[in-house]
Amino acid sequence: MVQRVSTVAFEGIEARAVDVQVQVVPGLPNFLIVGLPDKAVSEARERVRAALVASGLALPARRIIVNLAPADLPKEGSHYDLPIALGLMAAIGAIPPDALAGFTVLGELGLDGSLAPVAGVLPAAIGANARDEGLICPAACGAEAAWASPDIQIIAATSLIQIANHFKGTQVLSRPQPKIHAREETPLDLRDIKGQESAKRALEIAAAGGHHLLMAGSPGSGKSMLAARLPSILPPLSPAELLEVSMIASVAGEIKDGALTARRPFRAPHHSASMAALTGGGLRARPGEISLAHQGVLFLDELPEFDPRVLDSLRAPLENGEVAVSRANHRVTYPARFMLVAAMNPCRCGHAFEPGFSCKRGRIDRCTSDYQSRISGPLMDRIDLRIEVPAVTAADLILPPPSEGSAEVAARVAAARDLQTMRYAAAGLPGTHTNASAPASVLETVAQPDAQGLTLLRDAAETMRLTARGYHRVLRVARTLADLDGAEKIGRLHLAEALSYRALAEDVRRAA
Repeated sequence: MVQRVSTVAFEGIEARAVDVQVQVVPGLPNFLIVGLPDKAVSEARERVRAALVASGLALPARRIIVNLAPADLPKEGSHYDLPIALGLMAAIGAIPPDALAGFTVLGELGLDGSLAPVAGVLPAAIGANARDEGLICPAACGAEAAWASPDIQIIAATSLIQIANHFKGTQVLSRPQPKIHAREETPLDLRDIKGQESAKRALEIAAAGGHHLLMAGSPGSGKSMLAARLPSILPPLSPAELLEVSMIASVAGEIKDGALTARRPFRAPHHSASMAALTGGGLRARPGEISLAHQGVLFLDELPEFDPRVLDSLRAPLENGEVAVSRANHRVTYPARFMLVAAMNPCRCGHAFEPGFSCKRGRIDRCTSDYQSRISGPLMDRIDLRIEVPAVTAADLILPPPSEGSAEVAARVAAARDLQTMRYAAAGLPGTHTNASAPASVLETVAQPDAQGLTLLRDAAETMRLTARGYHRVLRVARTLADLDGAEKIGRLHLAEALSYRALAEDVRRAA
């Protein structure tokens, strides 16, 4: 007789159903696991054997075969321990044979029979709910699984004995409740930054429309401080965004204590990060930094110091909001709709923008162009806002703190985003919430400038030699500026300000 237990294998954030088939037959004592298991799955034999012994059970002296179907799908991870153990327990009569019917099972076993948390419980629970199945998982992951649906049956236990007692009726386990981290009050506030009013304005525009931002300035001018305070003016995640972001974090194993958070992600990888670390990959094709920053912010400090090939790998995700990780035996796609915020010095020493500075390396324009040429033109073309952050003077530091802080800016950002959500929902695009992610075909309707603005845009497009992408990105920024002002139509002033952010980008691109 073959005992069947349902579990999952992960392809990106999708949980594919896997049938664990356990058979105990007469023959020489042996324990085989087949079906393309990786090293962690193959080692489940010893963990399962020790956990059963610690729970008061012993494997029969027979031939045990565990097949993970479909057999051509690679099986990776330690979450196959629990379904294999429960399948064996059902096969030897330790639990009722039909107890596991209608359940998806995943969890890692300790040698003492305890259950350790595993990655991917949330997408597994969502997949089980879609198949009208319940979920059996470690207790540490129960609160995370409860977010899948209020109706899904969840058994979250701390050990094998608890699961066996639950099915026997001697220890009924209650359904866990979903948990969410309280929104932490961050000490970082825009009020901490003195001066830099133009940079704060650009930060507000970027937050309101979801635009990409590049800050160039001397060392110590406050670029990193500005970027670190960007999360304080971003609105919290909507329920749909929260679920999508949490599924990626769950697959990556970054959900702690089973509690989700409505705070938007903020990822800041070091400039030595590899392509696999940034875009995703490795042996198990795990999500990278750009996917972990989905619906949030990816901050790249010292942008020219990154490997040029790593930076160019951002082109496609910046354009279409997803990244494909291809390997010899499989291909997975992760969401990657993020705000890119980058900071850089104008040259190697960083003082090229300072008046009266004389570079020891030669002409300043050549020094800056050599340094900035590490960033390719196509990548620069995808950045909506490019600003220069001037050095802060002693006179600025002596001034009292500004009266306006993150709370006031966040209120304007939230109002502008509400306008965008309603606009695109009325246009039949309920999944679009920002001007930066709106399809280009919709811009002609929602970002139509007035007559004076259209004349300015036509002349500027010829003078600045805007690409088609640059033209549309100017319209997106202008639409965000109009939303911040509460204007229905894009005016000449909105376009002039949007073009001013683009003009610096075009100048730097041509210099490079």
